[in-house]
Amino acid sequence: MKRRQLMRYAGAGLLTALGTGLASGFQTYQAATPGRSVSVKWLGHTSFLFTGSGKRVLANPFQKLGCTAGYRSSKVPADLVLVSSLLLDEGAVEGLPGNPQFLYKPGVYQVDNLKIQGMSINHDRNGGRRFGTNVAWRWTQGGINILHLGGAAAPIDIEQKILMGRPDVLLVPVGGSDKAYTPQEAMQAVQVLNPKLVIPTHYRTQAADAASCDIISVDEFLALMDGMPVRRVNSDTLTVKSTDLPENGTAIAVMSYKF
Repeated sequence: MKRRQLMRYAGAGLLTALGTGLASGFQTYQAATPGRSVSVKWLGHTSFLFTGSGKRVLANPFQKLGCTAGYRSSKVPADLVLVSSLLLDEGAVEGLPGNPQFLYKPGVYQVDNLKIQGMSINHDRNGGRRFGTNVAWRWTQGGINILHLGGAAAPIDIEQKILMGRPDVLLVPVGGSDKAYTPQEAMQAVQVLNPKLVIPTHYRTQAADAASCDIISVDEFLALMDGMPVRRVNSDTLTVKSTDLPENGTAIAVMSYKF
């Protein structure tokens, strides 16, 4: 992690999600409006690049092996890098271009115009004794309240629910394994958090090395979410605007990776 500027813990307290004017319905994503939207680019697995509010936020860059073997590099230019753990499938930070700021510990941070909160949640079903602690990240960018659960594997308790609030956009792992939610556990997390939009992560695609990848496809999760509208986005990038989000209920967006 040489040459990375580590942001230190910046004080206690909860972050308050910024209010947004919401319209009902799950509409087609529209062109970006400065200050009121965020661009979300899927880089594979749990790695995404969020662009808005004059910042590029990169979540969970990975090393290309196992379930991520066939993806392109997720080490793209960014101003800030959020890492859920130092495991190789979500915390491969060496070789990132430029000199981005880097967060990997729970805490409350102010990074220029962004307020960011990292919250601990176990990375396995054994109290964190096998894979340690996962950090779920919450922040508001472009007027959109984002919650990225990283590789969460433990149920969300009452205290965590209070800290997480109701996200506009929830990124939740759904493909199972020993270190992330199964489809059933992901469904429970969605029910607890009641987000406006769900983007599934951490599921099997054609990028997987068949001999060393133990996660499943997104389809089982989608089959469980009966009654929720699902939009399959024919792109690895979407623009989320507050006016595109349902005022009541939850919608799901499944992104495409251009292999």
